[in-house]
Amino acid sequence: MTRIALIDLDGTLVDSREDLWRAVNHALAQVGLPPRSLEEVTSFVGEGAAKLVARAVAPREDLLEPALAAWWEHYRAHLLDGTRLYPGVAEALAGAGRTLAVLTNKPGAMARQILDGLGLAGRFAAVVGGDEAPRKPDPAGARALLARLGGRAEEAVFVGDSRVDAATAAAAGIPFVGVVWGFGGEAELRAAGATRLVRSGAELADWLR
Repeated sequence: MTRIALIDLDGTLVDSREDLWRAVNHALAQVGLPPRSLEEVTSFVGEGAAKLVARAVAPREDLLEPALAAWWEHYRAHLLDGTRLYPGVAEALAGAGRTLAVLTNKPGAMARQILDGLGLAGRFAAVVGGDEAPRKPDPAGARALLARLGGRAEEAVFVGDSRVDAATAAAAGIPFVGVVWGFGGEAELRAAGATRLVRSGAELADWLR
């Protein structure tokens, strides 16, 4: 059996907050709403673009459709402007002994574009986005990746930064490893029941070997 690490993208491998935030505020401006702070937008991330924009326009649900269209247009054109790897992530991936795969709620094509733009595409055996499998926390995507790559849940790890990732791992029966540098933060991870936490790329590398 193959030893596998399923890894979240935004907030775990890459810091994409700036690009997501700018896309949200572009969308809000297009529909005549005031901007949101970086902290607000960061708290909205994790369950796909539609929920991100819905939270940003709330309570103006009537503006969701045009705001989401404006968000997509802007984000597609700017998704690598400010997005960067977190410190130590490249080294952790380079030293991995496990088969690596990305499971994200971001659309798959965008996830692959980001990984390719950051020089990481070749590190992953598979990349599955939220438009290619049921979105997390549904465990179907994680289970499908394990089956595709020939791994068992109890021998895999799921690495993420949020309660959504922790819930996905629990539902799939995969041991969860939480990174504290991401969008969720340590308090959210602990509240979600995470007990395996890493605070640096070097600590992450230990779980990927």
